Amino acid sequence: MPIITLRHHCYTQLDPESWCATAQINPSISLLLKPSSANHLALSKTPIPCINSRASDLRTFNLRTFDFYTLYWQVYHPDSALSTREIAYNARQQQRNGVRLLLQNLLSKIGIIDTLDQSEFPYRLMNSRYYVCFSHSGDKHLNKVAVVVSTHCAVGIDIEVQEVAWRVAQRFYHANELAILAELASSERDRVCRLLWQLKESFIKIYQYKLAQGLGIDYAALIPALSNIMAQDERSSVIISDSKTNYQIAVLPYQQTVVIF
Repeated sequence: MPIITLRHHCYTQLDPESWCATAQINPSISLLLKPSSANHLALSKTPIPCINSRASDLRTFNLRTFDFYTLYWQVYHPDSALSTREIAYNARQQQRNGVRLLLQNLLSKIGIIDTLDQSEFPYRLMNSRYYVCFSHSGDKHLNKVAVVVSTHCAVGIDIEVQEVAWRVAQRFYHANELAILAELASSERDRVCRLLWQLKESFIKIYQYKLAQGLGIDYAALIPALSNIMAQDERSSVIISDSKTNYQIAVLPYQQTVVIF
């Protein structure tokens, strides 16, 4: 596996004993190549065709350059390219390592020295016993990771970079939720659908629900509050109190993240 690096860190203190962080994993051409080929690319002094003057510097290549390198190596070095299954496995490993690196960065930021206990769910820190939860969301152009730590109780977090299609919501959401969502304008409905999905995913991680079970739970009472968030500054975090579960719900639009703590 390539060395993981993160960028665009965002740290948020939710309350005196709860923090979350998000970041983006730097793209790596070695994710798509067999180890020997990746090493050759990193060490080779032979010029590689470039789409701009900076593309030969692997430390500064952007996503467009990354796509170009991918195409170049798959066309001219087919034996060095990984299979689709191997690429998917590497991506999962990259995300797994990415969230743990982000946890280390967050703990360093808040002055905690501790080790993650992964022996059972929910994850906790071994010494301080902080609860820990991870999330990652990747597509062709973005690979984001998120983490939350809190002393109170099991916590949940979900980061999403893609919209949740209305047809998907109609398949999984509770009838009470769908009745309210159907009354919203399509653009507002789409935004609330995604926030509601993230809220459900976060509770799934807390209670260890099965996916369909967790997505089908009725959170209709929270939809008005989620809808109101969309009218506010996207850089402002909003916290909602859920009297039904006694949890706090933090919505961080700029970070595309929802946290239950």
